[in-house]
Amino acid sequence: MKALVLSDSHGWKKEIADIISRHKDSVDIIFHCGDSELEKKSPELQGIKVVKGNCDYADFAEDIIETVSGVTFYITHGHLYNVKMTHVPLSYRAEEVGATVACFGHSHVATSFEENGVIYINPGSIRLPRGRKEQTYCICEVDEQITVRFFERGGNEVKDMRKIYARKKF
Repeated sequence: MKALVLSDSHGWKKEIADIISRHKDSVDIIFHCGDSELEKKSPELQGIKVVKGNCDYADFAEDIIETVSGVTFYITHGHLYNVKMTHVPLSYRAEEVGATVACFGHSHVATSFEENGVIYINPGSIRLPRGRKEQTYCICEVDEQITVRFFERGGNEVKDMRKIYARKKF
């Protein structure tokens, strides 16, 4: 199972369309972690699970819980969980909903990490990255393990950011 995760595109349309076009045939689901700044009916967002960010005015959900091929994803923008300061409130919510993977944006800092058996992913920003120069998004692949691969906006993998996690077994 593969999920494409992007966030914080802040009004960009062509760039979203390019990324979706590049990967749509190789992923099972696409998530946008907010601050698209696009209308809900925008063609670029059709078929994508989108949450509302602090810069969005469209009527998107504040969060999404989606199970794909037995993998539960929790998607939120992160501003309601103060993710620029701490990941603790987000971790409580992710654990509460039984997430395998929790995806968030808001900080524009591309990262992935594991805490208490949950994999956390911030795909960074395809428009205004912080912490690194690359404008990033990611693909999360779940099979016997969980592989998180980051890509710069043009589609090249940022190889030093790739991480592989053991999959939590129940």
